[in-house]
Amino acid sequence: MAERATHRDRLRALEFEAFVAGAGGRLLHTATLLTGEPSQPPGACVRAEALLRAALSRTYADWDRLRGGDPYDRARRELALRFAREARRHQRPRGGVLDRLTPIERLVLVLRMYEEVGEEQTAALLGLPADRIRAVCARAVATLRAAGPRRGAAEAGRGADGAGHGPGGSGQASAAGPASAPGGRGTP
Repeated sequence: MAERATHRDRLRALEFEAFVAGAGGRLLHTATLLTGEPSQPPGACVRAEALLRAALSRTYADWDRLRGGDPYDRARRELALRFAREARRHQRPRGGVLDRLTPIERLVLVLRMYEEVGEEQTAALLGLPADRIRAVCARAVATLRAAGPRRGAAEAGRGADGAGHGPGGSGQASAAGPASAPGGRGTP
């Protein structure tokens, strides 16, 4: 009986290691975008790594209950929920492109644009109405567009338009309405 449990534990550990090897990089990038920490030099994203470690720990704890489910969705969900609970720690700008956004704007934008999670699924994940998710996403995109591209030594050779349309690459959310007014950037 003990041998069977040991074998099952080893198999579980191997499956989880394979999952982390395949999805860990993308999840770390998501955590880095959420926390607003720079990804370079290596080791600079301490909070993102801690956030990811906590999310993966919870995913591993629930591994046996995931049979038939998608472990990436579970890990991403845990990452988003942990970030939302700890958002007050991540409000200080760190120099990233998303530092102009509030934590909830960053969370919604990363889920919707980077992770390509649907609006209804994002709303269910965060426990917010879909129209609130839509408004927060539009406000975040408008904030990034209003600030314009950052001009540095590396970008000096680019055109004034910044070569692109911001997150998502389309002009869909350019008319954000009253939510994009300077006083409208509060948390939901």
